[in-house]
Amino acid sequence: MVADASLGVKGQTVAILKRIDERLAEAGTSRERLLSVTIYLTDMSRFDEMNEAWDAWLAGAAPPARATVGAALASPEYLVEISAIAAR
Repeated sequence: MVADASLGVKGQTVAILKRIDERLAEAGTSRERLLSVTIYLTDMSRFDEMNEAWDAWLAGAAPPARATVGAALASPEYLVEISAIAAR
C-alpha cells in the first residue's frame, strides 16, 4: 500500500503497480502472466484516474480478468489497493 495521499489516485496507482512489478519479478514472473486483478478504490468517481495509470502500465500486455470495486480502506490516506494473481 502507498501511504502518501499527496500522490492522488493516479500517483498511488502508479506506485502500487511498480511494487507489483517488483513482487512479480521476485516470484519469477511478470505482468504478462497476470491472471486476475482486483482494484479497490475509495472513491469510484476517480475511476478514470486509476484506469489511465492501469492502461499505461498494461500497454502491450494481454489484460487479465479485472474487477474494480469501491471500498473503505485501512487508512484515509490509502486511495487505492490492488490485489494481483499471476502464473509463474
